[in-house]
Formats: sequence, structure tokens, C-alpha cells
Amino acid sequence: MIAANNSPLSIQTPKPVDANTNASSLTYQQIKDRYQAAGQGHLLNFYDDLPESEKAELLSQLQSLNVERANRIHQKATTCPSPMLSNQSVLLGPLPEECFESTLEASSEKMHEWQTIGLNQIAQNKVGVILLAGGQGTRLGSTAPKGCYDINLPSSKSLFQIQAERILRLQELASKQEGAKAKVVIPWYVMTSGPTRTATVKYFEEHNYFGLESGNIVFFEQGTLPCMTFDGKIMMESKSQIAVAPDGNGGVYAALRTTGVLANMAERKVEYLHVYCVDNCLVHVADPVFIGYCVQKNADCGAKVVRKKSPDEPVGVVCLRNSAFNVVEYSEIDEEVAHRINPKNGQLSFGAGNIANHFYTVDFLNKVESFEGELEYHIARKKIKTLDMQTGEIITPKQVNGMKLEMFVFDVFPFTQRMAVFEVDRREEFSPLKNAPGSGQDCPETSRRDILQQHVRFIEDAGGKVVVGEEDQQIEGAPTLEISSLVTYSGEGLSEIVAGKSIKTPIVISSLEDLKKAVF
Repeated sequence: MIAANNSPLSIQTPKPVDANTNASSLTYQQIKDRYQAAGQGHLLNFYDDLPESEKAELLSQLQSLNVERANRIHQKATTCPSPMLSNQSVLLGPLPEECFESTLEASSEKMHEWQTIGLNQIAQNKVGVILLAGGQGTRLGSTAPKGCYDINLPSSKSLFQIQAERILRLQELASKQEGAKAKVVIPWYVMTSGPTRTATVKYFEEHNYFGLESGNIVFFEQGTLPCMTFDGKIMMESKSQIAVAPDGNGGVYAALRTTGVLANMAERKVEYLHVYCVDNCLVHVADPVFIGYCVQKNADCGAKVVRKKSPDEPVGVVCLRNSAFNVVEYSEIDEEVAHRINPKNGQLSFGAGNIANHFYTVDFLNKVESFEGELEYHIARKKIKTLDMQTGEIITPKQVNGMKLEMFVFDVFPFTQRMAVFEVDRREEFSPLKNAPGSGQDCPETSRRDILQQHVRFIEDAGGKVVVGEEDQQIEGAPTLEISSLVTYSGEGLSEIVAGKSIKTPIVISSLEDLKKAVF
């Protein structure tokens, strides 16, 4: 039971000067001079037309914006040559063997060794989780944050609830390790965006934090960057508001620092972080096998990957680019390189598909600030509703008219000293939710199917048999068998109950008692 006064830690992004202060630390003239010197003086074109409250609001926003940094980011993003020059086969290199392991090839002994190391770290409260949850469910036809989405499981659990219950189960498993802390805690750092912040916090509150202690859930917000025209002018959404957009999932690094999350980790003595995106329904949250592998490798940065289905699969690849670790987009790899085979194992030389699932040491995260100015920024060309700076009218464009600048979470890879790459089984760990219902790929139906099929494998791998009942209305060929993560994290603990026995669908297993009653 969660104590009534155990409120979640909700770290706030530093606020700009309050509008009522009239941006007093800098005068209007100082701000005007600064922006004119930066080539962005147009942002004050309509200042004299505004009521006093909106004047203060605009000055506050201008004061809080680092306009010189915004200019530098635009300059770098639009003028730096692409790292992918003409001779791709020279610039790209396959992953070094010493930094790569695969669960598809590893022995059960090795898997157990990694898992034990990882569980020991969790048991000592050294592991935290960062959830990248800034996305909205717009493409899914939802106005709610994507983590709130119900993929139509029999239990109606959302992505947030599925992941929360995996943390609960893993804390229970780790507490049984020798030398475990009296109370095992995996702190959950939930990064939202401005549009999803309020709705996300409210959703957790309404669902009592899914059984987790609210004080161990830390909400923080990613940063924003101004939207810009192609010639580098900052855009406005109204006469008193700059047009801004989230700075991409790579904004997590600056946000960890500026919102105080890194300080929170230091206070908790967290040493290792698992970072993942909310839309993967199969994610092994705080995966002890992955944590254990990276710790054994003494890695400061790690990436989970899946084996590409084919050379032409449109997925980014973790590999070497200019002798540094990176993720190279499929469109940047020419056909010959994409089809190249490693003669030692018969697999694609460039087949480590990126799934935005990473490991970091806290020490590495603290070092990001030292090379932040060297990170790449990526351009997203968009139709952006904007203010006509001549007429003052709001324009809804019919064609692309500006850019949003963002970083990706993997942009830090070139700066790692000790990288670890870990290949996992796609069926068990990767099913992203990207597309609208009925689209047939990476959609709610495939997410539901992949979870239910996994739970069938859990029973079968434990020595049981799944009998599909006549009343089971299967979707995508998946028997309706759902097992709560509170019962099992990845199939463990089932064999003593189901071995040599059968279970009939449709059924939802919410507890071990449910499972014991269901087998025959």
C-alpha cells in the first residue's frame, strides 16, 4: 500500500523569469540589442502592439532563450558536411568482435552468469531506469501520451502499466539475491515533453503508480529548441510567443543535468542506467542480463540490437563510422555494404539493428556536458504554423516552411570509450508501436499479438501445453493467453506449476494462484 504522503518526485525544468517581473534582470533595450546582434531582432517586430502582460511574457521568453546557442545549432546542422561522404565502404566498419555478444548464440551458462551479475547490481540499488516518454499517440488516433495507450490486451493494461509491473517483479527477484538491500528499489526516471507532462503525471496518479512507490518515480521534462526558417530565422507562433518544439530524445542528456535528475541519481548512489522508449511493449525494463553483460565488459555505454531481417530492412545499424561507434541510417548505406556478409558467422556484417535501448554508467552521463557542443543536430523539415513577420497574420502552411532541430539518443555513441553491443531475440524483446490501428505493421494489433505469443512460449518453454479453446477469438493468430509481469518477468518460476500440464485459452493469469487453478 502506498503511503498517502509519499508523493512522486516531479523535477521541474528551470522556469523563465515570471511575466510579472517584466523581465527586470535585463531591460527591453538590452534584450533588443542582444537579439539584433544575433540577427533575430524581428522577434520584437510587434512588441509595441502588445498589452503589458504579453510584453512581459515575450521578454521573459527571449531572456530565457540562449539565442546565440540556437544560432550555433542551426549553423552546425545546416552547414556541416554529412559524415557519409562518397566512399561509404571506407568510412563504415563492422562492429569489433570484442564488443559484441548475442543472446541468440550464448550458452545458458553465460546467460545465467550475466543475469546473476545484473541482479546483484539491482539488489544493491545501483540500477535505475530512464523512460523516454515524450511522444503523443497522435498517429494512433489518441490525444493522450503514448504510454497511456491500451493495445487491447485482455487485461486492458497500458504500456505504462506493463512496464511498471516489470519493475515490480524485478525488484522482487533481486530482493532474493544474496547480499540484497533490505529494500530493493529501481528508481524510474520518466522523461516527458511539454505536451505530455501534465497528462502523464495525472495518469500515474489516477492509477496509484501501478503499485510502485510514488517517491521512486521521478518525472522530468525534455528541453525545447526554437523552430527556424531554412535561412536561420527563429519563427513565432504569435506576436508574443516563439514557436518551439521538443529537442528530440537526445535532449535527455541536457535534461538530466538541468532538471536535477543527475543529482538525484548521485543522492541515491545509482551507478548504472537502462534507457528505453515507451513504445516497445516487449521491453525488458532494467534487464539484468543486459546490465550484467555491460558491467562485465566494464562498458560506459551499451546498445541492445536485433538482427536485421534482410539487408534492405529500413532500420538504423549500430556500427563504426570513421572508426567511432555510431548509428547509421539505412538510407546512408549503399547496397553493396548492406549486403556484405561476415565470413566467420555467415551473418550480415552490418546487421545490428538499432532499437533505442541503451545502457550507461552515471559517470558517462556526467561527462556528456564536456562534449555536448560537438554532438550532431538533425533537421526535421515540417509544416509549421507561424506568424507572418510583415503582416502579423498567422499562416497555416500548405508546404514545408521550416525546421525543427533535434538530437537523437544515440548521438553520444562516438564519444564512448568502452562500448558494448548486445544482440537479443527480436521476438522476445522488440515490438514497437508506431502506426495506426489496422496498418498491419508496428501497430496495436501486432503489439498485442507479440505479447500473447510470447506468453504462450513462456508456458511451452516451462514444459506446459497451451490448448486453444473453441471460444477463443484469436487476433493475428495469437491464442488469448496473457500472463501478468507480476507473475513472471521473462518466464521464470513457471515450470514447477505447468510442467507436464495444460492450460486452456482464453485466459488472463494475474497471480500464481490463478495459474495453479488454470492448469489441468
